[in-house]
Amino acid sequence: MRILAERKKALIVILAMLLVSPFFGVIGSEIVGYHEPLDIAAEKLGLKEEIVVEWSPFSDYTVPGLPNTLGYIVAGFLGVGIILAIGLTTTRIVGRKS
Repeated sequence: MRILAERKKALIVILAMLLVSPFFGVIGSEIVGYHEPLDIAAEKLGLKEEIVVEWSPFSDYTVPGLPNTLGYIVAGFLGVGIILAIGLTTTRIVGRKS
Protein backbone atom coordinates (compact mmCIF):
# COMPACT_ATOMS: atom_id res chain seq x y z
CA MET A 1 0.00 0.00 0.00
CA ARG A 2 2.92 2.32 0.75
CA ILE A 3 4.28 1.83 -2.78
CA LEU A 4 0.91 2.79 -4.26
CA ALA A 5 0.86 6.00 -2.20
CA GLU A 6 4.40 6.85 -3.34
CA ARG A 7 3.48 6.26 -6.99
CA LYS A 8 0.37 8.39 -6.57
CA LYS A 9 2.48 11.24 -5.16
CA ALA A 10 4.95 10.91 -8.03
CA LEU A 11 2.14 10.98 -10.61
CA ILE A 12 0.65 14.08 -8.98
CA VAL A 13 4.04 15.82 -9.11
CA ILE A 14 4.46 14.81 -12.78
CA LEU A 15 0.96 16.09 -13.58
CA ALA A 16 1.69 19.40 -11.86
CA MET A 17 4.98 19.75 -13.75
CA LEU A 18 3.24 19.07 -17.06
CA LEU A 19 0.60 21.69 -16.34
CA VAL A 20 3.12 24.43 -15.46
CA SER A 21 5.64 23.51 -18.19
CA PRO A 22 4.19 25.95 -20.78
CA PHE A 23 5.01 28.84 -18.44
CA PHE A 24 8.69 27.99 -18.84
CA GLY A 25 8.82 26.44 -22.30
CA VAL A 26 6.42 28.68 -24.23
CA ILE A 27 5.32 31.78 -22.32
CA GLY A 28 8.61 32.43 -20.51
CA SER A 29 10.71 31.98 -23.63
CA GLU A 30 8.51 34.46 -25.50
CA ILE A 31 8.77 36.99 -22.67
CA VAL A 32 12.58 36.89 -22.52
CA GLY A 33 13.02 36.37 -26.27
CA TYR A 34 14.79 33.02 -25.93
CA HIS A 35 15.84 31.24 -29.13
CA GLU A 36 17.65 27.93 -29.43
CA PRO A 37 21.41 28.57 -29.72
CA LEU A 38 21.78 26.16 -32.64
CA ASP A 39 18.97 27.95 -34.48
CA ILE A 40 20.76 31.27 -34.01
CA ALA A 41 24.08 29.79 -35.20
CA ALA A 42 22.40 28.25 -38.27
CA GLU A 43 20.72 31.57 -39.08
CA LYS A 44 24.04 33.44 -38.83
CA LEU A 45 25.64 30.87 -41.14
CA GLY A 46 22.77 31.20 -43.59
CA LEU A 47 21.73 27.56 -43.21
CA LYS A 48 18.16 26.51 -43.88
CA GLU A 49 16.29 23.89 -41.90
CA GLU A 50 15.92 20.59 -43.71
CA ILE A 51 13.97 17.81 -42.10
CA VAL A 52 15.56 14.58 -43.22
CA VAL A 53 13.78 12.25 -40.83
CA GLU A 54 10.77 13.35 -38.82
CA TRP A 55 10.80 11.03 -35.83
CA SER A 56 8.61 13.11 -33.55
CA PRO A 57 4.83 13.10 -33.85
CA PHE A 58 4.78 16.72 -32.64
CA SER A 59 7.43 18.98 -34.14
CA ASP A 60 8.72 21.58 -31.66
CA TYR A 61 6.29 20.35 -28.98
CA THR A 62 3.28 21.72 -30.85
CA VAL A 63 0.08 20.00 -31.94
CA PRO A 64 -1.48 21.20 -35.19
CA GLY A 65 -4.74 23.02 -34.50
CA LEU A 66 -4.05 23.69 -30.81
CA PRO A 67 -2.61 26.79 -29.15
CA ASN A 68 1.12 26.42 -28.40
CA THR A 69 0.61 26.24 -24.64
CA LEU A 70 -1.97 23.45 -24.87
CA GLY A 71 0.07 21.61 -27.50
CA TYR A 72 3.08 21.76 -25.19
CA ILE A 73 1.07 20.03 -22.46
CA VAL A 74 -0.29 17.37 -24.85
CA ALA A 75 3.22 16.65 -26.16
CA GLY A 76 4.42 16.39 -22.56
CA PHE A 77 1.71 13.87 -21.70
CA LEU A 78 2.65 11.83 -24.75
CA GLY A 79 6.33 11.83 -23.81
CA VAL A 80 5.68 10.93 -20.17
CA GLY A 81 3.22 8.23 -21.24
CA ILE A 82 5.77 6.65 -23.58
CA ILE A 83 8.48 6.64 -20.90
CA LEU A 84 6.08 5.21 -18.28
CA ALA A 85 4.95 2.50 -20.70
CA ILE A 86 8.56 1.53 -21.43
CA GLY A 87 9.36 1.46 -17.72
CA LEU A 88 6.32 -0.62 -16.77
CA THR A 89 6.90 -3.04 -19.63
CA THR A 90 10.55 -3.46 -18.71
CA THR A 91 9.64 -3.98 -15.05
CA ARG A 92 7.13 -6.68 -15.92
CA ILE A 93 9.55 -8.46 -18.26
CA VAL A 94 12.33 -8.43 -15.67
CA GLY A 95 9.89 -9.47 -12.93
CA ARG A 96 8.77 -12.53 -14.94
CA LYS A 97 12.34 -13.68 -15.50
CA SER A 98 13.20 -13.44 -11.80
